[in-house]
Amino acid sequence: MDALLPHHFLSVLIFFPLVACLPLFGLSEKHAKPYGVLVSAIELALVVGLWVLFDKDTGVMQFEEFADLVKQAGINYHVGVDGISLTLLVLTAFILFLLALYVSKHIKDMLICILLLEGILMGVFTSLNLIFFYVFWEVSLLPVLYMIGRYGVGPKVYSGLKFFLYTFLASLFMLLAILYYAHACSLALETPFNFDLETFNSVVLPPQVRLWVFIAFFVGIAVKIPIFPLHNWLPHAYGNAPVIGSAVLSALLLKMGTYAMVRFLLPLFPNVILHYFLPLSVLALLMVLYGGLLACAQKEMKRLIAYSSMSHMGVAVLGLYAFNVEGVGGAVFTMFSHGLVSAGLFILVGVLFDRCNSSKIVAFKGVAHLMPTYAAFFMVLLLANVGMPLTSGFVGEFLSLLGFFKSSPFMAFLAGTTIILSAIYMLVLYKKVFFGAEPSELYAIKKAKALNPLTCSEKSVLALLVAAVLFLGIYPKPLLSPIEQSVQVLLESLQGRINA
Repeated sequence: MDALLPHHFLSVLIFFPLVACLPLFGLSEKHAKPYGVLVSAIELALVVGLWVLFDKDTGVMQFEEFADLVKQAGINYHVGVDGISLTLLVLTAFILFLLALYVSKHIKDMLICILLLEGILMGVFTSLNLIFFYVFWEVSLLPVLYMIGRYGVGPKVYSGLKFFLYTFLASLFMLLAILYYAHACSLALETPFNFDLETFNSVVLPPQVRLWVFIAFFVGIAVKIPIFPLHNWLPHAYGNAPVIGSAVLSALLLKMGTYAMVRFLLPLFPNVILHYFLPLSVLALLMVLYGGLLACAQKEMKRLIAYSSMSHMGVAVLGLYAFNVEGVGGAVFTMFSHGLVSAGLFILVGVLFDRCNSSKIVAFKGVAHLMPTYAAFFMVLLLANVGMPLTSGFVGEFLSLLGFFKSSPFMAFLAGTTIILSAIYMLVLYKKVFFGAEPSELYAIKKAKALNPLTCSEKSVLALLVAAVLFLGIYPKPLLSPIEQSVQVLLESLQGRINA
């Protein structure tokens, strides 16, 4: 494979799905599914090839590609991959392959959106030029907006536009910060404009403007995660999106925000984060507690999982603020694990929705009597979401909280309540939906007609997700090793910048 793709591996990963989705426009619904699954499988195979060729004993950027696009404006095509971005490339390819395998409604349009998102997210997680990154960051909104506005439920157009406007307008602040930083670099280095991350890393902004530029960056990223109190779009987008859209939002688009924190906020503004450690940590802690409490109050399964995602990503954000290997490495691992678990939970909700056209908790009871295999899959992913040992959810959250404990034991203790809160809302959900009273004969007959056994593709998708969650929970080293190497390099550069 190295001989076939000597210098353009990442470019193939980015542009292959973008080009390969074009024939889908001319294919029928019948032929779209095998074609879309084949393309996503090839992309996954390419990412596995990248994983095999990647040197996991070093944390520096690898497979870098550079080309001038608009040289006068400093806009270059510059991509590269380290252990942190490699982890998210694997997550993206794996989740989108499973979603392509799972999709059963509006197949052609959904697969077009999935393949477009795949190429866009590959660009987001490999871009080392901030303008190039920003373009991918913004374009990623369009396929999700289409999925929500076209195939969502309830006030779907309102939900889609609210999601789009919130994230788009917030990202404009980030664009202003990028432009100002590039201008400051140009003045400090006496060179033309350059938007490369390496150039940004070589210049420390003056204290009087550093905070304002940080706030502009932070707002653009915080809405995407979303950090409290910038989460107002979340219940509408998740609750009214189709299942594929909800899974993409939770498993992948949320990770764009935490990835941007690792790649840009931490290296560029370590002094600001350290100086304002307390208020930033309180906001993340509110994500954990507020998200968990709201999840406990939900009566609809998709919204419950949405607020659960907000709570768990709060733990990852706290880990990033720890500025140590355990915290930052655990946060990246949590991003990967949460992507698997949240995608699995939304697919499981989608299975019920497809059969009964409802995801309200009160619409179901005694499902375990009618769908025992489905109940078993749900229980494993539920335990991973709670953070049970021997699941991937435990590894990431434990490391994140361990790293943050070294900075603030009291807040780490409060954040640890996410385990209690998630156990409450997930186990109550499971009890109400799967058990409760034995279904009456009339109810059982009615539901048995709707709750058909899992299909082959549904079983395959869920089995792969459960296998990944259990494997990484028992043996996380294959993923933790490259992450820790890159985190070490990141923290060394941070230390030099803090001391500057």
